[in-house]
Amino acid sequence: GIIDFLVSQHPIAKVLRDHLVFKIAPMLNPDGVYLGNYRCSLMGFDLNRHWANPSPWAHPTLHGVKQLIIQMYNNPKINLEFYIDIHAHSTMMNGFMYGNIFEDEERFQRQAVFPKLLCQNAEDFSYSSTSFNRDAVKAGTGRRFLGGLLNDTSYCYTLEVSFYSYVVGGTTSAVPYTEEAYMKLGRNVARTFLDYYRLNALVERPLAPIPKTR
Repeated sequence: GIIDFLVSQHPIAKVLRDHLVFKIAPMLNPDGVYLGNYRCSLMGFDLNRHWANPSPWAHPTLHGVKQLIIQMYNNPKINLEFYIDIHAHSTMMNGFMYGNIFEDEERFQRQAVFPKLLCQNAEDFSYSSTSFNRDAVKAGTGRRFLGGLLNDTSYCYTLEVSFYSYVVGGTTSAVPYTEEAYMKLGRNVARTFLDYYRLNALVERPLAPIPKTR
């Protein structure tokens, strides 16, 4: 949904492409997924626990993406602002995010802006299920590792989406996820970048009113 929307001719997508560069790795675990695994690679590694020191032999996709991120971060011409790792969740419902905890209260508050905006755009995204933590068991995740590596203008999240259903606010009935519902959430993630950068005055040129992408 994110990719299809960003390469579309939708007015929001055009504005985003005019102002931002998106680097997208569609899948870091192709061999594991091919075998039917949803967490482990062909060699049995949980790739989202090896960000601190990925092996080019044992974790080649992870190693390659990490090197790309570090190269961009060290390039003075690039302002690396967002890292979002996308996963399915096997027990919780809805879409939600994990973020990091920082001693700098102002940085911590700024980190909450994007998921709050996404919650306004996507009925299946739950801000109440979104959490910010520094659990030791999550130390090897991309979100935790890069949150400690990148500077205070960078925001690192894990976007989790339920394997099976979501509950719309104010109701108690679970709605099964469909392929189209997942695609819709992806589109809403993409359009939330426009809301975020409008809020932060990056997108300055006037825009005609644009209907929400649901």
